Amino acid sequence: MAKKTIIGSVKGTRDFYPERMAVRSWLYRTLKEVAEAFGYQEYEGPILETLDLYAAKSGEELVKEQAYVFEDRGGDLITLRPELTPTLARMIAQRQKQLHFPVRWWSFGPFWRYERPQKGRLREFFQWNVDMLGVDTPEADAEMMAIIAHFFRKVGLTPEMVQIRVNNRRLMDDHFQRLGIPAEARMAVSNWVDRRQKMSPADWEAYGRDIGLDAGQIHELVALLDDPNLWQESEELVRFFRAVEALGASEYVTYDAGIVRGLLYYTGTVFEAQEMAGEIRRAVLGGGRYDNLLADVGGEPLSGIGFAMGDVVITLVLEKYGLLPDRLQAHPAQVMVAVFAEDMLPHSLQLSSELRAAGLNVLMYPKAAKLGKQFKYANRLGIPVVALIGEDEAASHSVAVKNMTSGEQVVVPRAQAAEKICQFLA
Repeated sequence: MAKKTIIGSVKGTRDFYPERMAVRSWLYRTLKEVAEAFGYQEYEGPILETLDLYAAKSGEELVKEQAYVFEDRGGDLITLRPELTPTLARMIAQRQKQLHFPVRWWSFGPFWRYERPQKGRLREFFQWNVDMLGVDTPEADAEMMAIIAHFFRKVGLTPEMVQIRVNNRRLMDDHFQRLGIPAEARMAVSNWVDRRQKMSPADWEAYGRDIGLDAGQIHELVALLDDPNLWQESEELVRFFRAVEALGASEYVTYDAGIVRGLLYYTGTVFEAQEMAGEIRRAVLGGGRYDNLLADVGGEPLSGIGFAMGDVVITLVLEKYGLLPDRLQAHPAQVMVAVFAEDMLPHSLQLSSELRAAGLNVLMYPKAAKLGKQFKYANRLGIPVVALIGEDEAASHSVAVKNMTSGEQVVVPRAQAAEKICQFLA
């Protein structure tokens, strides 16, 4: 007989088995706590959007090369969302007259991009999005740094492990203009700057010449990129760094003229968080100010600042530093009710119902079996407590309760079973 072939998953996607799902759920809970600590409200948008929404402002590469696009039965071009900011802009524009500004919103959900899967990059990923709309100040930008720093501290990432590198697009545009770089070439030059750490110096300079820069411009741009004090020329950045310090996040934030961010809609502050050892070369997160986005989707002009963090890279960073929780309860059951014998099955069913009514998560073994087998099953699932009614317990209206961690087992009156289980769980 021919060996059956198991159909695999789609390239660049992941199967979230319960133990892996526990990590994702923990990350979601942590992100929720951080966002809500700053007063941000959770929201969500649709998985499907029209291609026009992204064509409006996301950039040609994202739309033509990375988006999953298909034609629906009505003939419209639809895409699986590759990012959330355009959706956010559309949602805000649709209710712009009813919302109370500033709006502070956050979300965590799935996204898709057609890319070559590699370490830190998949085709399907989950992303944390945090945005503030309706305020155009450096202090609002600094709040993003405080949120990120709060998250880093909460998960145990120190400033020696990760840093948020910050620049300002307006500052760079001023220097591009001084160097005679025309407006239509600045996106290509920004992309060139962004690739500096990803190419050899010779290849990078050759690429600069290919996009039209002369030797003098390249020389001056290198000097700008290597100037750690360039930010002091920008009143915005001076105020920004003062606010970052007041918010207690300055140890995580560094100026870096090489941070430009490639997407078309960034207009002011831009930033990326990076792992300092350089072993994980992908940015941990990135974002910036996008003051023109709402107008591009039909709304009135409105200032915005935000960032996105994918789950793939941050999980790699946390794994590298041993910061994922040691014990994540992959199974939701707090107690398993064992079945002593076939004729005891009604007692087990009743006990399960009673314990659920007391607020516990209860799994019941489905049939009578050797107790050793049932205890082993509970251990393998990580269920911390087992409750049991045998013949003696049924006669005395009591319950045997076993702590699977310590091995301690006690018999308590049935009315006190939930209380004893909670003591074992504490």
